[in-house]
Amino acid sequence: MLTAEEALDRLKKGNQRFVNGETTHSTLMTHQQRAEMADNQEPFAIVLGCSDSRVPAEMVFDQGLGDLFVIRVAGNIVAPSQVGSVEFAADSFGCPVVIVLGHTHCGAIHSTIEALTNPATPPSANLMSIVNRVRPSVEILMQTELKDDLDKLSKHAVRSNVFASVNQLRHGSAVLENLIAKGKLKVVGAEYSLETGEVTFFDF
Repeated sequence: MLTAEEALDRLKKGNQRFVNGETTHSTLMTHQQRAEMADNQEPFAIVLGCSDSRVPAEMVFDQGLGDLFVIRVAGNIVAPSQVGSVEFAADSFGCPVVIVLGHTHCGAIHSTIEALTNPATPPSANLMSIVNRVRPSVEILMQTELKDDLDKLSKHAVRSNVFASVNQLRHGSAVLENLIAKGKLKVVGAEYSLETGEVTFFDF
């Protein structure tokens, strides 16, 4: 199994290939290759990303079938089911790293800003459950001068939301906290640029 640093390096190199248009993993597999993976999987990293159709983790990091354990939800939020999924992958497969992957122009961020600036017309109850998890990351920024520039507010909110999700994974699960304390798991935040295809990793 790779170390967290080796896994991150593999992801960074894969993203660079993706940006350069030099991807090495084909989406086509033989029947035999699929059959060989039917009884076992050995992902080397966990990616908690947004459901946005423009941010497929395997393509963004140029990885193949079985390489990544991917959890996708609008706004890359952390709810109990996402925490449980991360716990499962970290415990079952020994994945050494979790990437919380946000992205530019996130619809969940825009929906949250819209809900906060126009409270008279709230979204559906189900969408509101996502908005309410993103809300703290946006509300704190709306108390600054960013409230007067929605474009800048959105850009900062994407990263603030990633930081919040990383913090929740680091401190919201006894299972994950134990793995982190033993040096067996690292939780890292990152942002994908829809414009360039590049992933920026945050060190915090």
